[in-house]
Amino acid sequence: MPRKIRQLIKDLEKAGFVNRGGKGSHRNFKHLKGMTITISGKLGDDAKPYQEKLVKKNIEAVK
Repeated sequence: MPRKIRQLIKDLEKAGFVNRGGKGSHRNFKHLKGMTITISGKLGDDAKPYQEKLVKKNIEAVK
């Protein structure tokens, strides 16, 4: 079962990413180390496989 967008956002915030806002259903997150990532979709939507991979990759990169 795919994870929800809200779970991806929680993971990003836990890793130190800050929500810079966005337009519509898009949210831009930035880390102090310069990494940025954009997540699209409503909070209750299922995350796409590419979104899950991208979040995991970015969290690993800032560790």
